[in-house]
Parts: sequence; structure tokens; C-alpha cells
Amino acid sequence: MKDETYAIPGKGDVKGNSPLRRFRESRLFWPLVAWAFILLFDAIFIPGFFKIGIQDGHLYGNLVDVLNNGAPLALVAIGMTMVIATGGVDLSVGAVIAISAAMGAVLINPALGNNLISNDILTKDATNTPLGIIILADLAAGTLCGLWNGLLVSRARIQPMIATLILMVAGRGIAQLITNGQIMTIYYSPYFWFGNGYILGLPVSIYIVAVVFILAWVGVRKTSIGLFVESVGINSKATFYSGISERNIKLLAYTFCGFCSAIAGLILSSYVHSADGNNNGLNYELDAILAVVMGGTLMAGGRFSLLASIIGALVIWTFTLSMYAIGVPANALLAGRAVLVLIVILLYSQQFRQILNRLFERKGTRNDTTG
Repeated sequence: MKDETYAIPGKGDVKGNSPLRRFRESRLFWPLVAWAFILLFDAIFIPGFFKIGIQDGHLYGNLVDVLNNGAPLALVAIGMTMVIATGGVDLSVGAVIAISAAMGAVLINPALGNNLISNDILTKDATNTPLGIIILADLAAGTLCGLWNGLLVSRARIQPMIATLILMVAGRGIAQLITNGQIMTIYYSPYFWFGNGYILGLPVSIYIVAVVFILAWVGVRKTSIGLFVESVGINSKATFYSGISERNIKLLAYTFCGFCSAIAGLILSSYVHSADGNNNGLNYELDAILAVVMGGTLMAGGRFSLLASIIGALVIWTFTLSMYAIGVPANALLAGRAVLVLIVILLYSQQFRQILNRLFERKGTRNDTTG
């Protein structure tokens, strides 16, 4: 029988409980390893990838682009983490992004939404709607979509994949109805600040992700919400019989996911200066699921890590930007992502972990013998 691992006071860590092993078994290990390998590839094959410059008081470079462009996906990944931790999944986040972006755009250009004028004759800052109302409507639209998904899952008892598939299919149609089937160009410079503004040289989107992450982390790690979420994901029936309302926990998780998707829609539409019901948030549901799984959260639910999911999102965007930098066409990028998914699945497989543990145990034994 193999020795168990314990930390003995005064003697440090016993074999198997070393800091290296604890870090290797944490949810941050594999996302960081994957990110490190991609960055190593960039350092070797993409000259100047890590170059950071300053222009007009703003930092620019590939790493800044990764953080800025990856911000919407990181936000969606935070919300998706909560949903998957309850044992569910949200396939509608891309459509929710499109709905939120469309809601903001139609409030900025209400006449265009009613087909009264065309894009060509709109002037800069042509809106009578206050920016605060636009933002609230944007966030409310996405949050209500998340609430709808949560009601279907928690109250109607519909399977999460089916419940969210409804809005995934219908959501882009709703976005098209809001915009009258048009790609609505946004002419309102204060709105552009969320996707193109800077604070202390860094994009505003990075600060938005940081604020949402801190609020979510405090909510799940400094209150009992995180424990309830994990409990529901591990065994929802036992949670119910323990006196915890698993229906309300699921409702909260899906509503929060919709809220995060709404913020992502705000940033995306602000960044591209338009709302497109067909393309805003396209494939974000798949990327968000991959980011969460890459962060170590099991699809069956249970324990989760918000930070690991954010790192997973950064891995995806670093990989995407790297492929563009070496000349991989956009239509072939999905094949590259498929390879990334395969590698992630293999790394998280039980067989690979057993091989890795045996490898480190043999190395530790050799070191003890030589010592």
C-alpha cells in the first residue's frame, strides 16, 4: 500500500504532499501550463509578439490585445462557470450577447430601429437617450434572458441543454426583430468608451472583467453561495433534503450568466461600433464551455474556479491571436481549436493524470535515493 501524504508539523511536507504536487493537482495548473506552452511557441516563432509600446499614453501590443479581445469571453466564462458548477450548461450566451447589443443599439438609434432613417444620414452622437438608460436596458435585456433560462431549468424542470437551446435558436431571431434585420451602426462616442476606452494606459474592458470577477469571487468564496452551488452540482437531491433551495441556486446561476453575457454584449458592440444579430457573440457558447472545462470545472458539476476559467479564456484568445499571426486563415482556425480541445481533454483524462503522478513519484524516489 502506498504511503498517504500528510504535512507533519516541524518536519515539513511528507512525500506526496509537497507544494509541487498540490499545485499540480490544483485547477490553475493545466490552464497555466497550456498558456505557457502557447506563449513559448509565440516567443520562438513570432518575433516581436511580446513587444509592448506606448502611443498617446496607451499601451499597445499583442498581449494587450489578448486581454482586451479576451475580456468578453472571460466575462461569459465567469457566468458559465457558475452554471456548469450546478451541473447545467447555457447554450444561449451567444444569442444573449446579440440581444443585449441590439437593445443598446436600438436605443441609441431609435429612428433606425423603426426604419425611419438610414445608416447613411445618422450623425455622430445622434441619440436622445441618456447613456445610463442605454446601459441599464442593455444589462436588463441579458439578465432577463438568463432569468428565463433559469425559470425553465429550475421551475419547469427542463433539461438545461434543451432549455437553453430554445433561446439559442430563438435569440438571434429576437435580436433581428429588435434591429429590423439590419446591421445597426452605432454613432455615439460615449458608448465607445466601454470597448475602446483606456484607464491608466490599459483598456477599460480589463477593468470591467476585474470588477465582475471580484464581485463574483466575493459572492462565492466569502458567503455560503459558493458552497451551495458546489453542493447542487455534486448532488442536487441531497442539497434539497438538507434544506437548501436548489431551485433558487440554479435560478441565481443562470440569471448571473445572463448578466455576464449582457456586459459582454455591451463591450463587443462598443468595440465594433455596431450591433449585428447574426454575428455578435457567434460561437461564444462553445468557447465559454471550453474555457470553463479548461479551468478544471467538471461538466457534471461540483467544485469550480473562477480564476481558472478566466485563464482558460485567455488561453483561447492567445491561441487565436497566435494562429492569425502565423498566417492561419480564419476559416481554418476552427480546426486548430478542435486540436486544442482534444489536447485539453487528454490532459484532464484520468489515465494521463495517473501517468503523470507515477512519473513524479518515480522522480521523487530517485531523488530520495540519491540524497
